[in-house]
Amino acid sequence: MIEKNVLCTICARKGSKGLKNKNYLDLLGKPLIVHTIDQAKKVKFITKIVVSTNSNRIINISKNKVHYCVKRPQKLSNDYASKIDVIKHALIKTEKKFKLRFNTIIDLDVTSPLRSICDIEKALKFFLKKKYGNLVSGSIARKNPFFNQVMYKGKYLDLVCNSKKIIVRRQNAPIVYDLNASIYIWKRKNLIQSKKLITRKTALFKMPYIKSIDIDDQFDFNMVKIILTKINK
Repeated sequence: MIEKNVLCTICARKGSKGLKNKNYLDLLGKPLIVHTIDQAKKVKFITKIVVSTNSNRIINISKNKVHYCVKRPQKLSNDYASKIDVIKHALIKTEKKFKLRFNTIIDLDVTSPLRSICDIEKALKFFLKKKYGNLVSGSIARKNPFFNQVMYKGKYLDLVCNSKKIIVRRQNAPIVYDLNASIYIWKRKNLIQSKKLITRKTALFKMPYIKSIDIDDQFDFNMVKIILTKINK
């Protein structure tokens, strides 16, 4: 059963080192952030949608499409700011504005427009079915730290993770997942108390790799554009 008072946060600060101004780049005729806003508006379980940003341009793009734009303070707008702290700030500001206490908070990342409305609704239902504190989404990793990921340990290379048994092919390595920065969900209490993303009460919502491309650079943007163009045909 879906709880009442579900807050959806969409976090989008100005600037980007990998791809300049990516949050409002034109993608198939509309700013990138609007793809996520449009998805959120079609999810029937969401009560309020808010955008957290330090950009006046993003506010102007979003203000007539969402319930509230939260102006983010400078201390939550730099490269070292925790996304969890940004979402907490948006939650508290929104609760004060609407005099409403939210039970569940879902964050949709602007740079992951390949998820579907069905993915969002399935993730919410999956999360609320069990006694999870929070949820992250991800896909099976294409590289594996037990087999083909290495790092320097002292002067020499070694596998990131070592296993007691010899692993001669990736398929025999323990399954690991890449977080895809697409969907995050918290119970209110867990968000307020949380300082890190992964805890013993964290659930994983599995998504296919094709829906897990996170736009960090021009190549990612071009790939997403190609895929969305094919989906929309």
